[in-house]
Amino acid sequence: MLIRRKLRTEEDRAKAAAKAREKQRKKLIKTKYGQKPLRHSRRGIYSCAYAVVIFLLLFFMIMFAYLAKGEVNILIGFLGLGTLALSVIGIFLGIKGLKERDKNYITCKVGITSNGIFLLTLVLLFVRGLF
Repeated sequence: MLIRRKLRTEEDRAKAAAKAREKQRKKLIKTKYGQKPLRHSRRGIYSCAYAVVIFLLLFFMIMFAYLAKGEVNILIGFLGLGTLALSVIGIFLGIKGLKERDKNYITCKVGITSNGIFLLTLVLLFVRGLF
């Protein structure tokens, strides 16, 4: 009886080892060369969020100016300056996000380019409005 019980525990250990090997094999298949998947940069995500907020603010400012037939008050101008500052902050956050180690930098790149486009658009709007 004692020998039989010992054999069962050895079989259980073998099954547990086989299960652990299978789990490790599945993990290796799921990731590249057995490394854990990279997470997105936190500051890159913030940079993309700033870009979305800027897009929404810019859209609503243009719609308000269109509906008011160009007769808008100074608050829209201050809101435009605020979005200009937000786009600079978004670019800054995207650049800072590129310095984080072992991260996926696609959100940083998207945030920098979209905030740069919005910054260029807002600067052109202000320059055209001055002349």
